[in-house]
Amino acid sequence: MRPMISALWAAAMLMGLQRSASSPGSIVDRSSKNLSSVPRDLPQTTELLDLSRNHIQQLHRGDFKNTPLLRFLNVSWNSLEDIDPETFLDTPLLEDLDLSHNRLRNLSGQRYLLHTENLLVLNLVCNNFLTMTLGSEFRSLVKLERLALGAQNISNRDFLNIAEVKLRTLTLSLENEQGYTADSLQDVHAQRLQIAFTSYQILNLYLVSDALSLFVAVELMDLNGGYKDLSKHLSERVGILTTHFYLTNISINWRELTSFVGAVQRSSVTHLTASDVALHNLPFSDDEASEMSKMKSFTARRAVVKSFFFSQETVYNFFINMPVESLALVETSIIHMTCPKFHSPILQLDFSNCALSDSIFSRVEGQATLECETLDSVRKLILAGNNFKSLQILSQRVQFMKSLQHLDLSINSLVYDGLGECVWPLNITNMTLSSNGLTASVFKCLPRGTESLDLQNNQVSVIPSSILELENLSSLNLNANRLRDLPVCNGFPLLNELLLKSNSLHAPTMNKLDSCPKLKTLDVSFNPFTCTCALRSFISLGIKSEKKKSHTGIELLNWPMGYYCTYPEAFKDFTLKDISIPEVSCNIGLLATTILCPAVLVIIAVVILCHRLDAPWYMSMIWQWTRAKHRARMRHVRPEDLVGVEFHAFVSYSQHDADWVQNSLLPNLEDATGGLRICHHEKNFVPGKTIVENIIACVEKSRRSVFVLSAHFVKSEWCHYELYFASHQRLAWGTDSVVLVLLEPLPQYLIPSKYYQLKSMMGRHTYLEWPQDRAKHRLFWANLRAALQADLPNAPVAELAEE
Repeated sequence: MRPMISALWAAAMLMGLQRSASSPGSIVDRSSKNLSSVPRDLPQTTELLDLSRNHIQQLHRGDFKNTPLLRFLNVSWNSLEDIDPETFLDTPLLEDLDLSHNRLRNLSGQRYLLHTENLLVLNLVCNNFLTMTLGSEFRSLVKLERLALGAQNISNRDFLNIAEVKLRTLTLSLENEQGYTADSLQDVHAQRLQIAFTSYQILNLYLVSDALSLFVAVELMDLNGGYKDLSKHLSERVGILTTHFYLTNISINWRELTSFVGAVQRSSVTHLTASDVALHNLPFSDDEASEMSKMKSFTARRAVVKSFFFSQETVYNFFINMPVESLALVETSIIHMTCPKFHSPILQLDFSNCALSDSIFSRVEGQATLECETLDSVRKLILAGNNFKSLQILSQRVQFMKSLQHLDLSINSLVYDGLGECVWPLNITNMTLSSNGLTASVFKCLPRGTESLDLQNNQVSVIPSSILELENLSSLNLNANRLRDLPVCNGFPLLNELLLKSNSLHAPTMNKLDSCPKLKTLDVSFNPFTCTCALRSFISLGIKSEKKKSHTGIELLNWPMGYYCTYPEAFKDFTLKDISIPEVSCNIGLLATTILCPAVLVIIAVVILCHRLDAPWYMSMIWQWTRAKHRARMRHVRPEDLVGVEFHAFVSYSQHDADWVQNSLLPNLEDATGGLRICHHEKNFVPGKTIVENIIACVEKSRRSVFVLSAHFVKSEWCHYELYFASHQRLAWGTDSVVLVLLEPLPQYLIPSKYYQLKSMMGRHTYLEWPQDRAKHRLFWANLRAALQADLPNAPVAELAEE
């Protein structure tokens, strides 16, 4: 067997065992370490041990006594010549043993196999075996599934000792100058026979004949010639059991390929697969294609063209015109595929991982693009992993595939701008559009009969309300998109499964699920959940789903381990199941009951108490007193500004209020407690001067002006003059030079329009109200004295009278 084939065979088994390994620490790799013996420091937990590509010549008893859990052992590419019969006495769980590419001799003397009764895979190719005669120890391998052997000669009864073993695969590596006796494989019972040739080895027709007669599946590997004889043999051979024929890692020219395919079509082989094919001497013109065939499927994987000049259309025509039910050309760099010349019987087409473009199946004649109409039997079309760009154009390319039910367009670069009309066949039920660049507009370009829709890994951020109604849609996969909330199901009345894993959902709106009456399966795992009140109903759904108690009957997939908080920081990386969001913090009504109601009761009690004690009035007075004291401290009046100022205040009042002024105001301001100098007309007006002159003189010699407001005040003409002059004086002294005392309530409508200045001052400045309650008088006088307090020069009060 070629080294590459051997390596691939071992790697496949190793990957399978790695997936089933109990822990990463159970895998030990000591390959290419220049070892001459099995290491003694192997951990007891070792399950997979790789000792390949070293210089080990012998295996002894006790080499693996510290590895009782060993299941996979690779000792290939060493210099093994001898293995002790009791080497594997301590490894009862050994399932896979690779001893290929060593120097072992005599297949009938492998006594160590007596202690490997659980072996599933055994690889002994590329050793120094002269004959294929298997010893009696092979009878103990009753569980063996895969066996790989190589020898120079194969004779009758060589496989007698495995006649009772039901193999899945037997691999024969043909050594140089290999000899084969006819009917030597009669004792082998295997589902599949692999035959690996060496470079330019002559095809042994006796071996191939026995293979085709005895095995359902036959694979020829590393074949470089003999196709003509093989084709002839297939055409002439009658008793062929083989239904699945495989060619792997081959080199073949175009004429040999077409001849071989034609021979297979005329034989009883129903499935032909060619992998890792190198094609030479490709054609320049079409060959005649067979119209009749027993072959049901043809698969070509990783085909490489070795010719520079040829007709691509001829190559495409050969494959697309094959009379088979299933055609697959995968992982091959084809850039186009033609349309069959006549009605095609193909039911399934697979062109995945090629290089196809939007022109697939079409042809251009003149200015017109003609669509393909001969693939109307195709039921399943797989076009994943190509270079398709336009979803709308692709709908035109397949519009005449009337039988099409399954369409796979994943892993392309598809987009749809929402402008052109899509013309899909009516029978499509399964649509796969994953890993493209599609947005929300794709819902306007879908087959109406779609039942299963896969849109994972696209750019869908929302499902628009104006979409085509997909009445039959039961499964919708929107994993790995950009959705921020659950979609509504108005366009999908029969939706049963909704997958929204790895989107951008922070707090799913649960009432949207009311529009999905048929929904039974929901997956919203691995989204960036914000664990706030908005998530409580969703968490409740998850818990009920786990307990199978959800009234909606919805099963939440991956709950609870796939659902984590990303915000707030206090809950980050907690599963939603493990956090608690109290109802009282989310229910407004309950919150109002538990917090607002007691607060309201306290406020009501305080209001009642304040009302009974007239607290607002006291607070107002205290506030005014505080402001007055603050202004007195903050306002720095220079001494020169007070030159000529003799009085703390000039009092302006109506003669009707003179009793209150004389009996209450003046005594409380001018007594020893107040200590203020007050100017008023009855005492300080100078006879002989006009009233206006006296008013101006009093205002100018007073630091502030006090106006006793009442209904009589606004009717007095002289009060109006006093207010006028005082307001002008305010421009020099500032806003605190005028103090308003409201002797009785004075509504705005009672104030004449000419008193606009008074209205303005009452609207902008706080005034003192005379309280009727005698208990409040002391605070009133304290406020008024504080408002009038100022440091004045010691000028005699009598000076004004002498003038």
